[in-house]
Amino acid sequence: MTDTPPPYHPGSDQPRLNRPVHERYPQIRATSGYGDPRVRHTGPGPGAGTDQDPERSAKLSARLMLAITVVIGQLWALSIAVNEWMQGETAIAWWCAGFLVVSFLVVLALWLLDPKDR
Repeated sequence: MTDTPPPYHPGSDQPRLNRPVHERYPQIRATSGYGDPRVRHTGPGPGAGTDQDPERSAKLSARLMLAITVVIGQLWALSIAVNEWMQGETAIAWWCAGFLVVSFLVVLALWLLDPKDR
């Protein structure tokens, strides 16, 4: 008995590609995207990257900048709190810890402000 390959149904217009191969996608070569004539549009589509809703974008950008500012302030307060705690100045360290809690609540309030933007 001879080993014959399974029946193959070609799917390409180019005869050189119509052969039984064992790769997963035999007609797609490594040059797909710039050398494959079947790929016509490589980008995400018309209008991609442009601002579709400028009011929403401005609102989200303002919230993001406020959150980034708060996070930077938290990092600064954390470094001050650790330094003061190590020096034995626990009162200043507790004030910094309170600032960290309040700033976390500010960011949490910003997050809860508009649930449809998540």
